[in-house]
Amino acid sequence: MNPGGESMTCGLYVHIPWCVKKCPYCDFNSHAIREDIPARAYINALLLDLAGEASAGAFGPVDSIFIGGGTPSLLSGTAVSRLMAGIRRELPLTRDCEITLEANPGTLDAKRLDDFRCAGVNRLSIGVQSFDDALLLRIGRIHDGRQARLAVARALDAGFDAINLDLMYGLPGQTLDQGIADVETAIDFGTAHISHYQLTIEPNTLFHRHPPPLPDDDVVSTISEHSIGRLEAAGYRRYEISAFSRSGHACRHNLNYWRFGDYLGIGAGAHGKLTPAGSVPVRSLKIRHPRAYLDAAATRRFDLTREKCSTDSLPLEFMMNALRLIDGISLARFTQTTSLPVDTIRPQLEAGRDRGLLSICNGYIRPTSRGFDFLNELLLLFASPQEPKRARHATAIAPPAYADRRHALT
Repeated sequence: MNPGGESMTCGLYVHIPWCVKKCPYCDFNSHAIREDIPARAYINALLLDLAGEASAGAFGPVDSIFIGGGTPSLLSGTAVSRLMAGIRRELPLTRDCEITLEANPGTLDAKRLDDFRCAGVNRLSIGVQSFDDALLLRIGRIHDGRQARLAVARALDAGFDAINLDLMYGLPGQTLDQGIADVETAIDFGTAHISHYQLTIEPNTLFHRHPPPLPDDDVVSTISEHSIGRLEAAGYRRYEISAFSRSGHACRHNLNYWRFGDYLGIGAGAHGKLTPAGSVPVRSLKIRHPRAYLDAAATRRFDLTREKCSTDSLPLEFMMNALRLIDGISLARFTQTTSLPVDTIRPQLEAGRDRGLLSICNGYIRPTSRGFDFLNELLLLFASPQEPKRARHATAIAPPAYADRRHALT
């Protein structure tokens, strides 16, 4: 799409909905494998879905692709190659398009990694979560610390220069020393990107029905503060609340979300957002259950919903993303991506500044230190009367996958 008449790039999110086992904290659209993954049929459906999206209207060249889930690394190299070949047929990709594939330890061997690289994948996001055997067992992961270390080492040996490690803290029974040890191990590997976020208990999860004993707030806060300091001292720049990268390795795909950019979404339960020129964004949601999504291939009707964002909701939608960025965002971007004038949010901006929550300088806005600490309070300023509950849920510490996995933040 081309909001405001200015050429913009676009992202593509591809959802693979299967896992070996559903984790007790996971609230994503993922399903434990009961039999072999119907990879051929599912990729056929994905490419039909994509063809429909590609024919629906003009959009900027695609400069990032994120294959998420679920566990996409359960797919064979052949399946990923078929998927990527189909994507290239349907979409204009930039020469240096960032192509990320999510992977879990225990699903990565040397041949599979080589096949992924040959298919065009140039970035891996590995769901380590912890290197500690006891902690991994408590959060229901199927890998242990040795497998986590082996997976990272194999990915580095395979020549992947861009690797993200997902780490969680605030895990059941986690001590300060265990939290620090996980970050130190991740730093020792020297990967280009580390996502470090607090475990949160989400509705519709096993942990929500049977809450585990979590460390107290002081331990969690100390782990976070120490980890931020250590990552920055080791050369990682904190560019988003829960994301740290070496120079030139910020996740392009997630930056697009946080900057409220456009993205196509294909696959079971995938979200998308496209902005017609001069209009408000249109959000889409695909049929959620994998079986129903596969059945939809017969009619090529994959949408569960597709509707324009209400102008009342756009200020909060924009800020829930943009105010996560450490460097802030330009006010021009607000108009560019929402088609609303800045005057629409002028009173809220001034209220945030007056309360010491928001900095406004040279056309850029960013939370102050206090604003990051009280991000929900800041976001509430931009909520319409119908949206306060939603704003309160936008926690300042990112739950799983908001840092590198979640394909839609709002």
